[in-house]
Amino acid sequence: MLSSRARLCLECLGTIVLVLLYLQSGDATRRGRSRKPNVVLILTDDQDVYLGGMTPLKKTKALIAEVGVTFSNAYVSSALCCPSRSSILTGKYPHNHHVLNNTLEGNCSSKAWQKTQEPFTFPALLNAHGYQTFFAGKYLNQYGDEDAGGLEHVPPGWNYWFALEKNSKYYNYTLSVNGKARQHGGNYNVDYLTDVLRNFSLDFLQYKSNYEPFFMMISTPAPHSPWTAAPQYEKSFLNVSAPRTSNFDVHGKDKHWLIRQAKTPMTNSSIQFLDDAFRKRWQTLLSVDDLVEKLVKDLDSRGELDNTFIFFTSDNGYHTGQFSLPIDKRQLYEFDIKVPLLVRGPGVNKNQTNEMLVANIDLGPTILDIAGYDLNKTQMDGVSFLPLLKSDPNVTWRTDVLIEYQGEGRNYTDPACPALGPGVAQCFPDCICEDSYNNTYACVRTVCATIDLQYCEFDDAEVFVEVYNLTADPHQLINIAKTIDQEILQNMNHRLMMLQSCSGATCHSAGVFDPRTALCPVRTRYLITHESRSSGASLVKFLPAPHETPCRLEGIVADCGRRCF
Repeated sequence: MLSSRARLCLECLGTIVLVLLYLQSGDATRRGRSRKPNVVLILTDDQDVYLGGMTPLKKTKALIAEVGVTFSNAYVSSALCCPSRSSILTGKYPHNHHVLNNTLEGNCSSKAWQKTQEPFTFPALLNAHGYQTFFAGKYLNQYGDEDAGGLEHVPPGWNYWFALEKNSKYYNYTLSVNGKARQHGGNYNVDYLTDVLRNFSLDFLQYKSNYEPFFMMISTPAPHSPWTAAPQYEKSFLNVSAPRTSNFDVHGKDKHWLIRQAKTPMTNSSIQFLDDAFRKRWQTLLSVDDLVEKLVKDLDSRGELDNTFIFFTSDNGYHTGQFSLPIDKRQLYEFDIKVPLLVRGPGVNKNQTNEMLVANIDLGPTILDIAGYDLNKTQMDGVSFLPLLKSDPNVTWRTDVLIEYQGEGRNYTDPACPALGPGVAQCFPDCICEDSYNNTYACVRTVCATIDLQYCEFDDAEVFVEVYNLTADPHQLINIAKTIDQEILQNMNHRLMMLQSCSGATCHSAGVFDPRTALCPVRTRYLITHESRSSGASLVKFLPAPHETPCRLEGIVADCGRRCF
């Protein structure tokens, strides 16, 4: 028989145990549902969507796309690594972050960039807002240059920093590990960069604080050149060739001179080269697929997955033989400016395809919005697409985005190609060049319920114009600039000028700035139509405003399938 004092002690002990269990439960809750959402951004390098760049990533599609949303109209602000990555980090168009190209002189990771832009990137704002921040992989193409602070420079706002020196590699590279140089060699087991980034990421998840939300940015080298596959994947896709799209090895006779200078038909050796490059690109992506799988499984095992948004995208697209251009990016066409964008997370419906027009300048505002940051405190040109992720049926959305590119060239003539003269760059042995000084252009990409158009102007002596109706001509074979109504051209030019001069909130218009030049209604809504009852897949499409005329531009075939606007 226990004494009253003993019973009292047991009761006290029981109460203490219950309190401890309650506190542990509360701690789990704070680490889970009640805490702000975590965010993971996985950024690949030069991964297209136009040529089937997502095909090798079966695990990624299953773990992100099939349990979340795929954006089918996702574009970059510039079809080149450093300007595009700068847009992702700042949420700004190139004309506002002033990164022109991949060179230090072009402001890529320069000291001026570090002073004026880096303190205001969205990861820096997240960190000040209470987020743990982790970066691993390729940052900007000139990061680590001695004239820009070297590898000792760690951008503000990053708690954990594992950044590649300069451009993408798979072996024999140097990392900045929280500001200290670490060299890697050529041993697959310890040096293959995609796997190294995976291991850094898993280590972070193991050792991070459990009392703060986290943001991770994992920036892989794949599928960028030199396209070095992991040993176990070197024999994958041996029967795969670059897609023979309708614009493959086709002369761009009505396009800018840089496209016209390509030689058609391409030589057999050129086609063999690009086919080989295409296969190797896909091989490198298989290691990215493994990274995504292990990351998702680790988040799940730690109880973090249900409270984590995962974004998967690329910095630009790529081409392999389109318009007889061998391999590169930089051009204004869909294959170079359109990228994959997959998102999963709490409150995101499964297996959706969303047709809304989004851009890489929207990633920062969206992630900040997820974190509960007041976007009015930023000067970002992009807008949050969190309402699209949450399937808000009353959202008003934009119909236009801007694409800008500043061409690069050399001041001297390539001795192997004297006929080309100075001013060209990225030239192949057969004197086909992928870039030049006057390959400088700006485009408006317009997508709405009735119109799918692209209007581009070159900053050259011709002021060359290219216009494409992608409803009738999805592969951009026919430049309709000389046949389209001149009033429409003037309206497009006006829209382009407005976007090129916009900054911050003035870039947020859901369409155009002047109703007189409207090609699409200023208030564009969307609806969700279920495609498959068995799979639960759904398609998010534009819904015309109540008084919108379905087809309006004379001579252009619209979604309605007839010449009626």
